[in-house]
Amino acid sequence: MVKTLARITAAGLMALAASTALAAPMSLKIAFVDPLSGGGASTGEAGLKTFQFMADQLNAKNADLKLEVTGYDNKLNPQESLVQLQKAIDSGARVVVQGNGSSVGAALIDFVGKYNDRNPGKEILYLNYAAVDPALTNAKCNYWHFRFDANSDIKMQALTNYIKGKPEIKKVYLINQDYSHGQAVRAAARAMLKEKRPDIQIVGDEVAPLQKVNDFSPYIAKIKASGADTVITGNWAQDMALLLKAAGDAGLQANFYTYYGGGSGGPTAIKQANLPDRVFQISEGYANIDYKPAHDFEAAFRAKTGQEVTYARVVNLMNVLSKATLAAKSTDPKAIAKAMDSIHQDTLYGKDSFIRPDDHQIFQPIYISRFGPVDTAKVLDSENTGWGWTGTGEIAAQDTLLPTTCKMDRPS
Repeated sequence: MVKTLARITAAGLMALAASTALAAPMSLKIAFVDPLSGGGASTGEAGLKTFQFMADQLNAKNADLKLEVTGYDNKLNPQESLVQLQKAIDSGARVVVQGNGSSVGAALIDFVGKYNDRNPGKEILYLNYAAVDPALTNAKCNYWHFRFDANSDIKMQALTNYIKGKPEIKKVYLINQDYSHGQAVRAAARAMLKEKRPDIQIVGDEVAPLQKVNDFSPYIAKIKASGADTVITGNWAQDMALLLKAAGDAGLQANFYTYYGGGSGGPTAIKQANLPDRVFQISEGYANIDYKPAHDFEAAFRAKTGQEVTYARVVNLMNVLSKATLAAKSTDPKAIAKAMDSIHQDTLYGKDSFIRPDDHQIFQPIYISRFGPVDTAKVLDSENTGWGWTGTGEIAAQDTLLPTTCKMDRPS
């Protein structure tokens, strides 16, 4: 009798342990490898806050999944990024997220591909939220890399389609950062403007060292002397804010068509430069899109972080990652990648986005917005300036598709 009772008790304990094990959520460690110091720090910190906020939101929503995001400062250096990624892997990370710097993105793609080849069964996944050099999903594409931002060619295609209908634009000055992304922006701008608006004069085209220029006044002096009515720039972080500051100091009243004018510090710089309704941004969204769930999310994010949403694509990325992990019922990157390969997911603004399996490039609606004075009783401003982003154009996801040259090796 005692032995029988002991067997029953032991069986009950084993069943309880098994039940507890089954109930335990899947745990996935995510390494955020981006600049948290130096000229790109404001951008990196905004990204990290968005990833961590989304992890908290998704953990509260899904009892079966626990996401943990840890920041690693890469100092915007490709080699340091690899050092930090190895630390993250040693700490159990299976997913790396990065965005600031396509040169860093290229290094990560190469590292992740080789690491996974050497370590079958221990693969890692690279989710790219902002490194937009087209080569990353073309010549340098890799199965383990997924990009959640429109690449610079896609953005320029949309931007030049918009400029095509602006006959008042006659003289354009190109200024970009001297690395792969900046070179891609200037090349695409030249080619697409020539095709769509051959009457436009490109009166200047130059690059500046990445996050190393503390005073853009010499560049602005050249722009002013050129007679340009429009500036096109892919600058981001400090290089964007300081460019706008110098424009304000010099009294330059050109229009600025930007990729990242809405990044941290950008709105304040625009207001201080006194450029009302002269700075445009092409992006995957902005705070005043008329969609209540996005407004509710924006309000919650601002209340928690003290910042506005500058990375709507991070919201999309984390939702896709969560959806794919739950669908795979596994935190194995190989299983997640398979589930993510051609996944669809609504964006923060309620529109469909989808990953193209050919190159793992996401396609989503793209918006062109303009920054200027707004009625803050009705719409949201940015960085407490009293100015905000309002829409001037929207391009459907299907209309952003460009061909890819990717020849992707897929794991068996």
